[in-house]
Amino acid sequence: MKHATSMQAPRILDSRARAQGGRMAGGQPHILLVDDDISLLKLLGMRLESRGYRVTTAESGRQALKILDIDRPELVLTDLRMDEMDGLALFREVQRQAPGLPVILLTAHGSIPDAVSATRQGVFGFLTKPVDRDELFAAIDEALDQAPGATAEGDDAWRAAIITRSPEMERILEQARMVAASDVSVLITGPSGSGKELLASGIHKASSRADKPFVAINCGALPEPLLESELFGHAKGAFTGAVKEHQGLFQAADGGSLFLDEIGDMPLTLQIKLLRALQERQIRPLGSTTSVPIDVRIISATHRDLDRAMQEGDFREDLYYRLNVVNLKLPPLKERAEDVPLLAKYLVTQAAERHKPFVKGFSPEALNLLAGSAWPGNVRQLVNVVEQCVALTSSPMIPEALVAQALAAEDNGLPTFNDARAAFERSYLIKVLKITEGNVTQAARIAGRNRTDFYKLLARHDLEPSPFKPSA
Repeated sequence: MKHATSMQAPRILDSRARAQGGRMAGGQPHILLVDDDISLLKLLGMRLESRGYRVTTAESGRQALKILDIDRPELVLTDLRMDEMDGLALFREVQRQAPGLPVILLTAHGSIPDAVSATRQGVFGFLTKPVDRDELFAAIDEALDQAPGATAEGDDAWRAAIITRSPEMERILEQARMVAASDVSVLITGPSGSGKELLASGIHKASSRADKPFVAINCGALPEPLLESELFGHAKGAFTGAVKEHQGLFQAADGGSLFLDEIGDMPLTLQIKLLRALQERQIRPLGSTTSVPIDVRIISATHRDLDRAMQEGDFREDLYYRLNVVNLKLPPLKERAEDVPLLAKYLVTQAAERHKPFVKGFSPEALNLLAGSAWPGNVRQLVNVVEQCVALTSSPMIPEALVAQALAAEDNGLPTFNDARAAFERSYLIKVLKITEGNVTQAARIAGRNRTDFYKLLARHDLEPSPFKPSA
């Protein structure tokens, strides 16, 4: 039997498994072909190109990985036995860089144990040499039909608002597309301004809940009583000022997705109530004696280090594992510098349409300056800089000097509330430690905190009392 369906059996693909040509109507699929036998590489490459595939060849696993960083294929077709890095090692590295990208192994040394080992690790298929032409094409068609992004044209609308050419971002988007198909909770981490809400919205749009509400709330922007009321709702008379019943965001998002931004700033008492709601799939509004069933997918985000917050007792471990079924980590903008010119051109077009239609873009020197900047405020800061440049320019092409001025203004601008609060806390802690010469008991008393809380504050700001002691 060439085509096995058992989970434990090798998946050796066969031309009789499916009809040929299923992908050809959708464009020219890109295949990365890897083999250290150069003559066979050329021969097989010509065979694939003759059928209309776009083929990129690599003579080793290392070369294939370099190509993968630059030009992501839809399928990897690789020899199993190669020097330095064999096909299975290449597969494991491909899955690390591009989870879900299908890999088919070819070998002249095929055996059932090899096939079982390969398929158990997640390899899509296993073909023995010499490869039958029809069997090869059928295997490729089957793999392409199941590859990430192997959907109808125009099905990328879910990610239309995310502008990128970064391989790292493309990898994250591939993961987001796959996880959107399930209903598991997703935790998006990354620095402030990196686009966490945009990605959360994209996941919702790519999911089966897309026609239902996407509701977002910043858990760090509201005081605890108001945040509890906003999330769970309240009954009439639940507290002073509750003159009528209020439906919470869990109910507003019913059937859809609820995005909990800055979940790391949620008070511990509310974390307990949130955990109970997720476990029981029902909520009880404030002042009500009746529970309400909910059907909501939770997507959360934070810029905080939740592992550290758990160690310090600021975040519940059980809630963390409930929310963090899948973690998507967005990189800072400085780590995707290739996206800066692309984003800047897109943003300047949008801003010009709203304010000054005569503005056409940035000069080459201005784009170079933008691409070379550190962007501590990430994409949000880039948006502000572009808006400032469009507002102040009097020429169709924004000059380098105006970009430099806008960047300087951003550096001297007001920090966010969270950044300002963190800076104040650190400055205050240093001051009381100086006053008390590193005596934590006295410092905690001045701060109005117990010793345990005070030590947590010191740890949060990477401060130690010892340097403030006289002996130091």
